Amino acid sequence: MSRSVGYAVGDSRKFRERWDVWHVAPFHAVHVDCNRLRSRPSPNALKVLRVDASLSKDFAPIDLGAMVEHGGLDIMCLNKYCNSSSSSSTSDGDKNLLKKLRVRLTENYPQKNAEVLSAQYGTQLLLIGVALMFALANSGPSVHEEHLLSFLTTLMILQLLWMLWYIVRKDRQRSLVSEKDVHAGTSWIRGGLSLLALLSLIMDAFRIGYFVGYQSCISAVIVVYPIIHAVHTISQVYFLWFHIKDVINRYKTFERFGVIHAVFTNLLLWCNGVMSESEHFMNNHNRRLSSLGFINHSIVEFEPDCNCTTSACTMFSSGVFYLYPFNIEYHIFVSAMLFVMWKNIGRTIDHHANHKKPTTRTTGLVLGPIFGLVALASTIGILVVYTIHVEKSLSMRESAIVMFYSYSIAMLAFMCVASATGLLIYRAEGLPMDTTKNPSRQLDAEVLLGSSVGSWLMSWCSIVAVSAAASGSGPSLRWCNLVHSLLAVLEKYVQNLFIVESLYRKRCEEAGEHVEAGANGGGGTSTGGGVAPEIFSVAASMGPLYDGIINRAYDNQYRCCGALESEPVENGQAYGCGRKPSDVSLPVGPRLKDKPSKKRQILKNIAVFLFMCNISLWILPAFGCRPQYDSGLEQETFGFAFWTTVLNFAIPLNLFYRMHCVASLFEVFRKV
Repeated sequence: MSRSVGYAVGDSRKFRERWDVWHVAPFHAVHVDCNRLRSRPSPNALKVLRVDASLSKDFAPIDLGAMVEHGGLDIMCLNKYCNSSSSSSTSDGDKNLLKKLRVRLTENYPQKNAEVLSAQYGTQLLLIGVALMFALANSGPSVHEEHLLSFLTTLMILQLLWMLWYIVRKDRQRSLVSEKDVHAGTSWIRGGLSLLALLSLIMDAFRIGYFVGYQSCISAVIVVYPIIHAVHTISQVYFLWFHIKDVINRYKTFERFGVIHAVFTNLLLWCNGVMSESEHFMNNHNRRLSSLGFINHSIVEFEPDCNCTTSACTMFSSGVFYLYPFNIEYHIFVSAMLFVMWKNIGRTIDHHANHKKPTTRTTGLVLGPIFGLVALASTIGILVVYTIHVEKSLSMRESAIVMFYSYSIAMLAFMCVASATGLLIYRAEGLPMDTTKNPSRQLDAEVLLGSSVGSWLMSWCSIVAVSAAASGSGPSLRWCNLVHSLLAVLEKYVQNLFIVESLYRKRCEEAGEHVEAGANGGGGTSTGGGVAPEIFSVAASMGPLYDGIINRAYDNQYRCCGALESEPVENGQAYGCGRKPSDVSLPVGPRLKDKPSKKRQILKNIAVFLFMCNISLWILPAFGCRPQYDSGLEQETFGFAFWTTVLNFAIPLNLFYRMHCVASLFEVFRKV
């Protein structure tokens, strides 16, 4: 029994639809009537494909479904009933068919799966490094610091080789125009990372000086590691300045693995820094508890077995741990920027949306910077007083913790009010949201939510501990801890909404026709009571009416400020949107300078204030103010081991959250 399907030349979609119907039958072979194909050479003629199930003994099974799925079916003479000029032409046809089939099957396969494959490769690197860190934290005899540092050094060398290859390849292809993502790695972010990298280089110098003093009794790997790390830092900063905006469209599969290797190398360096800093803080905390007469916790110190040959070893050791917070933030920010570059591989840039936004003036910035500087100065004072009093008697220790919580409660309350005010202003404006694809902005929103989990976990554990504690610490400490924890949850909730809405909210000039003007939105209304600014206008009545094509875009471009109609209009503009010229000719005169509206000034002050507050709340835990360790409430409820594990996970995330908010709020300030 045979069946035939007719289809027009080039109409592959119709053939696919019909083939899906016929493919249900258990066909085992394909017979193509080549004589009929040759008799109809016209491109518009119909070809007949006769699928015969009775010829299975003469033909090998062919999966035409897979051929259709992977790019279409090239009809050729596939059986012995086809007439050919020679056997060589048949073999050439088979080779061409196999070649085309191989191209069809493999053309898109690497690009569709390279992202998953490279992500799995990076995950394996991360898990190997974390496993080594866990074994090292247990102080076991089988895994030593040299093993972990050797692994990290190898990863950094591989990344250096990849960056060198990439830079050389781009230098040889300077004649080719490559696409750029202007939103990835702005200049001020790269400048901030350069400053953090400089502090990391100072930390490497201190580590080299420390280990040189003990060179007679330590492994060479411990000395080589800071040297390679310094070279890695310098090379990586160069790469970030000149190539982080690149949108890679050549060697995409290989480059995905190179970029993701760099991402997870920096993540592992961040984890190593977090582990070293947490270990140092725990040793100081245990020493402090022992001096206050609490249970004697074991203090693990890793000191070389020989004496230092220089007099600066103690200074180098102390300086390293004061610089660790900057090194930690450097690596986590670099990994985020490289992740955006990884997401941009193979991306088609929308050139209409891929342009730099004009920066606004700093007119009206008064209250935000003043309150922000007051908060920052108060933070420095709280830091000094806390670190001094917490090491003294038990009563002074408790008073220092209450002081810290009281200060944090006031700070968080003001931040909640500021963020809520910004949200209300956005609701009053009613501008549409920007839904264009932007991997950098999408990552900002996702990181804000992900890094908030650490602080939320600490806060809810503290709430449970305070609710369960009936005695022990004083009531003032318990109530301060409870209010602080609740405000910490609320503040991040509201601030995240404000930052995300600010990043996704369109400017008025970007809104275009998405926001329709009101009934009187397009008129040329003059400013209140006074004389309208002198501008040049050509009246419609001065020339003949159009009798042809009408430019509708000219009329629609003045509708973007309909939602902001209630704002005072200055010089025919509101929030950067021009008013439609009136039909009355006005005299020519000098054009006045634009001035931002009151709402925009309020938003800029809010962004500056939140910027300074997040810096303040990053400084306190980064340099030792961690009352979660010192209060004792949570430790009584959850136990020392479990609560220490929670803090070692949550505090680094909270530090990263604050620094990421600093970067995002600066972007909000520039966009408003």
